[in-house]
Amino acid sequence: MEASELLNYKNWVVVGDVLNESKYAHKILKALQEANFNVVGVDPRDNTGKAYRELKDVPNNIDVIDLCINPMQGLKVMENALSLNIDKVLIQPGAGSRDILSLCKNKGIIAIEGCALVELSRL
Repeated sequence: MEASELLNYKNWVVVGDVLNESKYAHKILKALQEANFNVVGVDPRDNTGKAYRELKDVPNNIDVIDLCINPMQGLKVMENALSLNIDKVLIQPGAGSRDILSLCKNKGIIAIEGCALVELSRL
């Protein structure tokens, strides 16, 4: 599967610092919203209540995770994704690790390294 094919799925979660306008997680979340995707933000560090803290808190179906968080936290997110049967992840530059890729490969999760903003610009 190519990164562009992930855009065929409409239910996304962006994981990272989605509330900070200067961060890519926020920019990706906004770009997906503007492209009419059903997308919400997850920020495990948020204490304001403006973002979901965990994948399990998201009330709607999740087709694709956009991982835009440091790899140590990203690994925990992907471990949680397993229990929710989420099987597709787009790993942004800097968010990936051998551990994340290995987990995904061993558990049948489609893991693609790429950039959502680049893929959206091609629509």
